[in-house]
Amino acid sequence: MAQQKPPGSGALPFEPVPCATLAVAGTEQRFPVRRIYCVGQNYRAHALEMGANPDREPPFFFMKPADAVRDDGAIIAYPPATHDLHHEVELVVAVGRAGAGIAAGTALAHVFGYAVGLDLTRRDLQAAARRIGRPWETSKAFDASAPIGALLPAVGRAMPAESAIRLHVQGELRQEATLAQLIWPVPEILAQLSTLFELMPGDLVFTGTPAGVGPLSVGDRLEAQIDGLPPLSVRIGPPASGTPAT
Repeated sequence: MAQQKPPGSGALPFEPVPCATLAVAGTEQRFPVRRIYCVGQNYRAHALEMGANPDREPPFFFMKPADAVRDDGAIIAYPPATHDLHHEVELVVAVGRAGAGIAAGTALAHVFGYAVGLDLTRRDLQAAARRIGRPWETSKAFDASAPIGALLPAVGRAMPAESAIRLHVQGELRQEATLAQLIWPVPEILAQLSTLFELMPGDLVFTGTPAGVGPLSVGDRLEAQIDGLPPLSVRIGPPASGTPAT
């Protein structure tokens, strides 16, 4: 019988999974992703369509795993365990400088750049979790649930408030707003988030979605745009297993 090596005495019996990265516009560089934070209900109309009161309920945070990221042009397999996959187009902020307890007035100094992203959501699982007060991970943190376009470096700069954010599905306009409609703008999001976690280079922050979220089907092409940023286009493919969602 072969003698087993003691723990720590040799190489792992598998190849470590590479760090997730994002394209950086205009360069060959890739932005290494550390964590993905998401802000809930940060557009008034979307908060209302989800049954919340934006005048009394401030945005809250949830997370996705770093390896949920997918690049522009990806084919996203329709995820298992759902019949109600929804789209949510969002401005994504990339953090390039560490900080905790950041003041809103200096928060933009921690920004590396911006991108347009999609927070894909298993809405039926989210609704079931809400009804019984359970966490949202199964509805938000599944494989390939965070497609993001190329990052546009913008160190220390804000996105213009008048920038339009839009999502077309199969050529049909589904979501449209401007960044001026964010309840909590980027500096305030980063300031509040940094009271809960120390932000680090490599962190991404999804800043919330406008009204108009809705279901997706296999074969749908999604085209996400924010004025001034590289666009994002992905397609919903068949389930990875080749069988319908359950």
